[in-house]
Amino acid sequence: MRTSLRTVLATALVASLTAACGNNDTATAGTDAMTASASNSATRGAAGTSESRAVTDESPLSQRTGELLNPDDSAVVMLYYDIVGIAPPIDNWVEEDTRVRFAAAPDKAAKRAAVRAELEAAAAGVRNVGVIRLTMNSNLSEYDPTYEEFTVRALSPSSVVTFDALGQKVSLRFANGNDAQVWRVPKSESQAIRDRIGYNGASLDVALKITSVQPAPSGGTLVTNVTDYELRDNRGGVAITRVRVGGQ
Repeated sequence: MRTSLRTVLATALVASLTAACGNNDTATAGTDAMTASASNSATRGAAGTSESRAVTDESPLSQRTGELLNPDDSAVVMLYYDIVGIAPPIDNWVEEDTRVRFAAAPDKAAKRAAVRAELEAAAAGVRNVGVIRLTMNSNLSEYDPTYEEFTVRALSPSSVVTFDALGQKVSLRFANGNDAQVWRVPKSESQAIRDRIGYNGASLDVALKITSVQPAPSGGTLVTNVTDYELRDNRGGVAITRVRVGGQ
């Protein structure tokens, strides 16, 4: 049977259209798959970024809950080494200790062991410490009637508390000193407070949360936030006020 030219052309046209539709479906499916893959990758990337940020923002210092109360100089030096994450040079400190240096030869081994035990116990005692509580002179200013406040100058940003031991010097500074130094008191109460303090001044029991560390040769600086303090008159030791600083 002879096939007409019109029939051949019609059949070819139908086949061509069918192939084109098939190709479009395939392209559409491929595009959808690529879009889904990109979306999933973006989701995974966002989740990964969020997780990394959470880990990064979780400061190890915020997990330290132990406290030191009026520590001696050597304890703060040990604390500095513990926070920085550097092993303290205990071998050197043992040899430099006068009990070892000036001990008779037969006694040196026993002295070394005793001094080493003391230093290792001191190093272990500051692990997990993140708060230091100090008693210090408040260096309280005169009352300022314009701003209705006293200034606790011991807590100013420029104030430094220094600990010197074991050939190292470690300083404490107050990151939030601008806020911590201000003690606001109404004018109506200011004169009674001045009368109570008199010439004896006032002492300060202050809690300091360690927020960061600044290493330096032969020591460094522990940067702290003042979280709260209690002001006491030196004459009777009675509390004058208790203050929580900012949102601490």
